[in-house]
This record gives sequence, C-alpha cells and structure tokens, in this order.
Amino acid sequence: MSHKPDQSPLLHGLLAALLVGAAVNAAAADNTVAPDQVVGAIEKVFGVTKGERRNHTKGTCAEGEFVGLPAGAQYSGSALFTGKPVPVVARFSLGGGNPKAPDAGKSPRGMALEFRMPGGALQHMTMLNVPIFGASIPRTFFEQMQALQPDPKTGKPDPEKLKAFAASHPDSRALGQFLASHNPPPSYANSAYFGIHTFKFTNAKGETTPVRWRFVPADGEKQLSNAEMQSLPANFLEQRLIERATQGPVRWDMWVAVGQPGDPVDDPTKAWPEDRKQVQVGTLSITKVMNQKGAACEPINFDPMVMADGISPTNDPILRFRSPAYAVSFGKRMSEQ
Repeated sequence: MSHKPDQSPLLHGLLAALLVGAAVNAAAADNTVAPDQVVGAIEKVFGVTKGERRNHTKGTCAEGEFVGLPAGAQYSGSALFTGKPVPVVARFSLGGGNPKAPDAGKSPRGMALEFRMPGGALQHMTMLNVPIFGASIPRTFFEQMQALQPDPKTGKPDPEKLKAFAASHPDSRALGQFLASHNPPPSYANSAYFGIHTFKFTNAKGETTPVRWRFVPADGEKQLSNAEMQSLPANFLEQRLIERATQGPVRWDMWVAVGQPGDPVDDPTKAWPEDRKQVQVGTLSITKVMNQKGAACEPINFDPMVMADGISPTNDPILRFRSPAYAVSFGKRMSEQ
C-alpha cells in the first residue's frame, strides 16, 4: 500500500476524523480504550500546549537521505533498498507532553523519519531509543497515564497509584527496568533507535519475513553520567545536534533482526532472543538540523502505519492503535493553529 504526500491540512483533518470514528466504534465493540481517551489522559498529565503535539512535544527537525543495501532487497521489495538515495525528513524528540522538559531527564528519546520515495510514496518509521515498549495493549498505556496524573494537592503523581499500577500491569515492568538502568544519551547522535514493533518485509518473490529494525549510531552509543544529569542545563540536545551536523553527516546504520517461528510478533513489550540473524540494510545520513518551528518536520504526522510497498504491519495492537491516536493529536493541533 503506497501513500502519496498531500499538503492539505483539511484533507488530513478529514482523514483523521474518519480514523478516529472507526477506532471509537471498534473500542465500543470490544470494550477497550478509545484513542481520544488516551490523548485526553496524556493532556491531564502534561497539560496542553496549543498547536503542538500532545506527546513528544519537545523536538528538533532535521533533513538528510537514506541509502539502502542489496541485503535489504533480499527481504523487501521497498524502494528503500534499491541503492538509490531517498530524501528523508526527520524529527528528534523527548517523550512526554512538556515542551520545557529537561534534556537530561530519563524519558525516552524519539527519532521519526519520513522517507520520500519515488513517485510520491511515503514510508514512516517512528522509533524510540528503547528496545521495547511499556504496554502490550492500549489500556495499559491509558491506565499508566491515569496513574501519572498529578494530585491537585501536591502537583505530583500519587506514589500509591503508581505502585498499584506497576503491581497490576506486569507488561510495563521491562521498560521500567530498562529506563531505570540506562541513563539518557549526551546527544541524539549517540543513541540507537528501535522500531519497537515487529513488521513484515515482503520481497519481489512474494516471500514475507517478520523483522524488527533498529538504527545504530556511527558516533557510538553513550550515556550521561549521574553527575552530568544533575549539572547539565535544561536545553542542550538541539544545539549539540546542530553543531554536530555542521561537522559532517550524522549517520546511523539500519539493521533488521530476522524473526523465527515462535518469536512474539504482536507484543512490543517482549524482546526477541539476541541470537537472531542481524542484517545491515542501509544507512541514514542527517546533513541539516534546525529548530522545529516552521521547519519541514513540524506539520508532519509521523504515523507509523504509513508504509510503502514491501513493508507492512503485524497485528500488534499497540502499533495499530498508534495511528488513530496520532490522528486525534494531529487534528487537535491543526485546529489550534
């Protein structure tokens, strides 16, 4: 399924409304949580910055290109892997809805990519710098946001509610443990980024393979020390990436892990065994970095379900839910501008 770029906010808004309506009807049918409920819960945790994303609000735009390798074409017929440069619009961000979040905080970092393919097709990859997600179903994420809502008396989350959430949602524990044991990077350029979900690659022969992808930084993976986390200013990630890009392209190699029968494909909280075959399929090069205001990445809704031919989704409920939830957020910020 190919997606062609469209610059009409009205058309995007109509599409968002259709997606949300379908998702709400589906939620009513199986008694699960609806996208507007989740976005509303995020707003209650972080507040609303009008005209901005509800999550990953603090971000930085970038531009560059991706060049695929023949090894990728063995698994996917995507135009990403023809060996020809594909223009990319990127956005780096901090998790959460606080535009003034400190850059040394332990929230996940994001890298979102829009690949602008030949003929106008689009491929999105919306990633985090953690290898797993903190919810196997949307309701877990929704109830986490409920637990994080600040107590009016203290302005902070109720510790007892957080304990109760952790005790009753084992699917959230692996990510919590990962974040607790890993400090954030000193630069966006010093972090790997993971697709989180399992996707399906289909090659020219029609053969389909489950894969999980990650982008590994050429500058190496690094972590802030505890002392640096305490001493660094609130804002440094954007300027560091801008300065790094002036020295030459910032590169990440794209690798895919090849799934085997029995590997979890619909649960982003479960990692695959480390011995899975790893294949390098291309390199991302970022050449320009800028503040997001008025830049190319700002209006893009980096919906991870936007995929070009050769790449398709699994039935992962979190992956499927992200699209209508992003549509709710997109519709709100467009209406506020």
